[in-house]
Amino acid sequence: MGVFWSFGTTRPPRQVCLASRLGARKYPRRHLWKEEPPQDREIRGQVKEEGYKISREKFPWLRMEDVVGSSAWVVSRSSHVKVDSVALEEVIVEIEGSIPKIEWDFEGIHYFDNGPLTVQYLLVLDALNFCFWPDKDLSYDHLALGLKEALQNDKSALDADRLQSYTGPELREMLKWPRPLPLEDERARLMHEVGLELDRSFGGKATNLVKASGNSALSLVALVTKHFPGFRDHSLYKGHQVFFNKRAQIFVADLWNAFKGKGFGGFYDISSITIFADYIVPAVLRQLGILKYCLSLSTSVDSNSEIGSGTEEEVEIRACSIYAVEKMRELLKSKYGKQVLSLELDLWLWCFGVKDPSLKHHRTLSIYY
Repeated sequence: MGVFWSFGTTRPPRQVCLASRLGARKYPRRHLWKEEPPQDREIRGQVKEEGYKISREKFPWLRMEDVVGSSAWVVSRSSHVKVDSVALEEVIVEIEGSIPKIEWDFEGIHYFDNGPLTVQYLLVLDALNFCFWPDKDLSYDHLALGLKEALQNDKSALDADRLQSYTGPELREMLKWPRPLPLEDERARLMHEVGLELDRSFGGKATNLVKASGNSALSLVALVTKHFPGFRDHSLYKGHQVFFNKRAQIFVADLWNAFKGKGFGGFYDISSITIFADYIVPAVLRQLGILKYCLSLSTSVDSNSEIGSGTEEEVEIRACSIYAVEKMRELLKSKYGKQVLSLELDLWLWCFGVKDPSLKHHRTLSIYY
């Protein structure tokens, strides 16, 4: 995965202390309580019963503030996961308000030609970017590199008309994977959905989708979730709708990173994008002591038991992760005057997580992450 900072100094930098939290502890400190968690008073004060209302627009998932707002609503009522504000502040102090800069494609696994094919590639990549864990040998890298090599061998491999005809075994062959992929039929279905809607509404080109956003990250997420149902990542929690939009947001972030904030990746409101609530980042936050799970949830996660999609436990894990990283951003700004994007924090935490094969993450079969 590469080295993010040097360890060859007489006085280790603060980031080394943070790395020790992640790598040297078999059991994370203070990551568990034995009874129902006490509710965080600060959170309760910020999000009261009437403090958040779901948008009643035709497409309620189009408003990005719903991701932050609905996540905060979950945190204020969470009974299985708690955000430890003290531990969160300790982490910010330990890194002295600075996170290492990590290049998006530091492994060289993504296709990039600085043009329209890259945009097409990223949309397809993010349509399929979910649920690798059921196959212990499969990872995101295999998907990214497999699609990259397919495009290098055949520039029309991801054309809209061809996307509509791929079968699961053909996708598997494209990725050079020797056995059925997790949720393989769903992956093929989502390829068909992307190809069909690109043809129907955007002339077959993902670049037209991006151009229609008017350089707005929020608008692009709205367009993606409006036109491609497979990107509509939301759940019901205690009668309220909760929004995550992980893959729609990561498409925006991938464009921004790949094109370095220019051209197809130029978004004036990129700071509106939250973290991408998956299974790696929550595991890292738990290892750091920022997220604490109740005893039953800790047992499920540590024993690799599957947690149902849309259950209270799963929604709380994802919502608390979003809330915690938004709080990290606020602390970095208020304590150190640092303007850090949530997507930068996400990449940093994610890179920590994928480096640690022993990291225990929750397991949920889902097309959304």
